[in-house]
Amino acid sequence: MILNYKSKKELKEHIGQPLRYSETSLFGPEYKANGTFCGSNRPQITGNGGREFFASVTMEDGLIKGVK
Repeated sequence: MILNYKSKKELKEHIGQPLRYSETSLFGPEYKANGTFCGSNRPQITGNGGREFFASVTMEDGLIKGVK
């Protein structure tokens, strides 16, 4: 899953808001409205810019609850 944020810091600033993401899996959706999953920003692949990062995102009721 691609997280559409320029940095992990920017992602953390959006805690409490819906997640901006792009699905990448051929095997079904990775996004969970409630639960934890991993994602990344890969600017050299997507061309979206920003920093490369990987994060574990916890969601609750469709909103970002935590980022590690």
